[in-house]
Amino acid sequence: MGGLPAGKVDKTEHDYAPWEKRVDALNVLLARRGHLRVDQMRRNIEALPPDAYETMSYYERWMSAIADSLLQRGLITAEELGRRMEDVAKREGAGS
Repeated sequence: MGGLPAGKVDKTEHDYAPWEKRVDALNVLLARRGHLRVDQMRRNIEALPPDAYETMSYYERWMSAIADSLLQRGLITAEELGRRMEDVAKREGAGS
């Protein structure tokens, strides 16, 4: 977490999962359109409760921060986000 010792950073390359690539692309697109700023992302990531921060992956934290940013800016509603999350869960469940 911000400001706490975290040990050495592993800089080796690895394959990114398709969903991680989509999160990165979404971040770039929203930033280019002026809907997302680095400071807002950082603030939302740092606002995560410690237990969530420690159990979430890097891109899970990004996705959480993106969703929070869109909600805070009024670009989506909590209901819209909930519906989309349900759609994704159904789609992912169907593929299992």
